[in-house]
Amino acid sequence: MKKYPAKPEAVYYFGTCLVDLIYPEAGLAGIKLLQREGVEVIFPQQQTCCGQPAFNSGYHEEARKVASTQVKLFPKDIPIVTPSGSCGGMMRKHYAELFKNDVLQNEAESVSERTFELTEFLVHVLKIKLEDLGEPIQVTWQASCHAKREMEIGDAPKQLLRQLKNVELLELEREDECCGFGGTFAIKEQHISAAMVKDKVDDISKTGASCLLGGDCGCLLNISGAMKHSGITTDHQHIAKFIWERTTNQQS
Repeated sequence: MKKYPAKPEAVYYFGTCLVDLIYPEAGLAGIKLLQREGVEVIFPQQQTCCGQPAFNSGYHEEARKVASTQVKLFPKDIPIVTPSGSCGGMMRKHYAELFKNDVLQNEAESVSERTFELTEFLVHVLKIKLEDLGEPIQVTWQASCHAKREMEIGDAPKQLLRQLKNVELLELEREDECCGFGGTFAIKEQHISAAMVKDKVDDISKTGASCLLGGDCGCLLNISGAMKHSGITTDHQHIAKFIWERTTNQQS
């Protein structure tokens, strides 16, 4: 079992590219949840991509150039929290490999050891307690492959959702299956990707849930696009935004 640190006074926040460009409200909600628990959130303004797209495509030198900027942005010995199991998986699992025998090896290994996915951090480090202020709703949960298999966050997201008394979680039959995004995979293998996301959308529709929740914006972007293309009106939200809105009187 992973050993988690004690509650820190401050954390770094790695926002991710997709949060910055497409789902900024999810990133802000994550920051607010951390701050509400009395944790100072430090957001290095120079952060960019974690380097995963290039790394997964086999361009390790290019990935190292991108990732080297991130490695230098987190010098304090405090946790690094990210609202993405995908980017978190890259930083936690692959930075040590990427920078092996590099001048930044020690810094990269430190980043890897201090990186946490947001829901994992809220549950296991902050031990957050939630009070549901929202109306009754049925939701379903999309598990990110990287969060599940690389970061091994377990059921941390569901632990948070089950604290919300007016939220009914309708389980997907094929939750463990990939949605077909996989970054460049969706472009290189578009027909396979399209078939995979269709299976996911069909599974979501069967639940009858009014909202799809996820912890990775890439998955949400892919699935929501497929739902829209198919004329399915199921809403979608990042779990951070969903929790923040249900647990605060100021719906923002």
